Amino acid sequence: MSKPCMSNPCTSNSASRIPFWPSMPISFRPLACGLALGILGAGSAVAANFEFLAAPEIELNRVYRLDKLSGEIGACQYGDKEGTIGVTLCYPPGEGAKGQPPSLYALVASRHEREGGVFRVDQRTGVMSICYVLKAEVVCTPPGK
Repeated sequence: MSKPCMSNPCTSNSASRIPFWPSMPISFRPLACGLALGILGAGSAVAANFEFLAAPEIELNRVYRLDKLSGEIGACQYGDKEGTIGVTLCYPPGEGAKGQPPSLYALVASRHEREGGVFRVDQRTGVMSICYVLKAEVVCTPPGK
């Protein structure tokens, strides 16, 4: 009866097909495998840096964008423009909406169907602000708990 193959691709003979692998000291091979896996996984960590949430107001096509690490918040919405398919109107962070101390931030919408703003919450401290578009920028109330 034959035994199932239990080889590790980082230590098996198949790894010798990698050009630099045979010349690499055996003691460095596990480190090389770990670095390669870390680099491959780094893209998913960067991709999850933002959170998006539609404004709860039912007749408003606005979406808020939050940097989950810094708490910076902006918003964009569709705008009509004659002779075109339309434009994307974006509102940059203004007073209170710019970067906060590094933490873990999230967006929460109220269930109020006429509310155009959203709550920015710090999930580590419980502090929150209400953020909305005022004139041509996103503003947030002072944080409270």
